[in-house]
Formats: sequence, structure tokens, C-alpha cells
Amino acid sequence: ELLRQSTQYLPSNANMILLADRGFVHTRAMTLIKQLGWHYRIRIKSDTWIWRPGSGWCQPKSFHLERGRALCFHHIRLHRHEQYGPVHVIIGRNNINGELWAVVSDQPTSPQTFMEYALRFDIEEGFLDDQSAGWNLQRSEIRGLTDLSRLWFILAVATLYVTAQGVAVVQSGRRRWIDTHWDRGNSYFRIGLEWTKAALLNGWQVIKQACFTSHIDPQPAMASRPQHNKKSGRLLDFSVITVKFVPD
Repeated sequence: ELLRQSTQYLPSNANMILLADRGFVHTRAMTLIKQLGWHYRIRIKSDTWIWRPGSGWCQPKSFHLERGRALCFHHIRLHRHEQYGPVHVIIGRNNINGELWAVVSDQPTSPQTFMEYALRFDIEEGFLDDQSAGWNLQRSEIRGLTDLSRLWFILAVATLYVTAQGVAVVQSGRRRWIDTHWDRGNSYFRIGLEWTKAALLNGWQVIKQACFTSHIDPQPAMASRPQHNKKSGRLLDFSVITVKFVPD
């Protein structure tokens, strides 16, 4: 129902690609996504069953890939008991940390599929802000749909405000009053929230209007300089083998 309702708020002429974690790998959701005219990039578990014509069933974890190696399978099927397809899958081992990645797509896969799916991680910080690092939403224990909708609306407006406040604090050079990192280590949300709370106690000035004038980050976050230096210059790189099966 949520997916259907979201179509009312999204531009009709846009190329929609749903990025989702492993919970969305079930046939009803994937079928609905296609009916809506969207595309998808969904991560699959390492024990997901994959059917390759002429090769039978296998699982991503059964491929012992070296770091930086990836396999692309086109026109295959998923799930033994509720077969679904044809779909396209890419399986690869991260060349930096050695993690095994597996993503299913309704379009032919390539290393670009990993880059597209990786955009999903941009929302992880938002989850933290909604919970333990910010609003502690889970502690409300509200279960009523109407009450939750109202609470989320209030928090959405509040999130916009404190984030804009955080940007204003950074741009004014006062960030280290409430963020002791040499480099910006907290999110703009966190900085704005801490500044607002401190302002109520100390009489500091707060902004009166929430406004974002640019998409450019005035001071990119760097929670750990050693980790940043370790990762800088290290790019994801895959040597890919593509196997195309005849579509059903």
C-alpha cells in the first residue's frame, strides 16, 4: 500500500529506481514494482537460491571470489519454492574490505549496479537521527496510525529546522562551540539539535527561518581523520565476468 500511495507524490515523467535492502526480495513486492513502471536494485542474502539454466540451483555464498572479482548473471530466476524471474544478478567481493555483495536488478547488471545500490546507504544516518542520536522516536510507543502520522509530520518540520540551524552554525564558524572535533564529525542535524538545546540554556541566537540556499556541503563530515586518510584514494574496482542465459 505504501508503494502504491507513493506514486501520487512522485513525478510521472521520472525514471524511478527503488533501492531496497534484503527484506524486499519477495515476489509480490518485485511484481508490484514492475507494474508501477519502476526499476529496482535490491540486495539479496548470501543464501538466496538462484536458478541458472543448464547449471541448476546455487547460492551467492557458493562462489568463492577473490577481492575485486564480480559475476553478472543475466536472465536467471530466484527462489526455489516461489520461482521468480527472469531477473539479473551481480555477485562480487569488495576489493577494499572483502565483503560479499549480491544485488538483483530488473535490468542487466554491471559494476554500475553496485554504485546505484550504494546510494541507499545515504538514508542510514537519517535512521540514527530519528532514533538514538536524535528524536528517540521508538520511545514514544505510539501505535495509532493517525497519531503516528501527526508525530512524523511534526518531526519532519523539526528535522528541517535543526538541519538548517546546523548548516548556519557551521557557516558562521561557531561549530566547535558544540562539536569538539577538529573537523566536522557530527551531522548538520546533530549540530543544529545540540545548538538549539544549548541556545535555550545560554541565550545564544538561533535562526528564525529554515532555508537551504545551495546543495553544496560547506564542510564535509570527517568523523575520523585516520579512517578518512586510509580510505582516500581507494576506489571500488571490479573485474567482471558476465554470463548471459537465453530468456525464458
